[in-house]
Amino acid sequence: MVTTGKNLRYQQNLSSRMIALVVLGQSPWRLVRRHLDVILETVNASSPGSFAEVAIPFE
Repeated sequence: MVTTGKNLRYQQNLSSRMIALVVLGQSPWRLVRRHLDVILETVNASSPGSFAEVAIPFE
């Protein structure tokens, strides 16, 4: 699951889930689209129950 909900990590116990959580640091499309390669790499490297955050600088 890809989200911008940064608190979701603390609200859910992912270790028993069959999903991976990838959190984006910023949500405006104009910023996200500049980092699609990093987001895709992070999603592909994720495994069930994992958490990863992709830092997207506010430019």
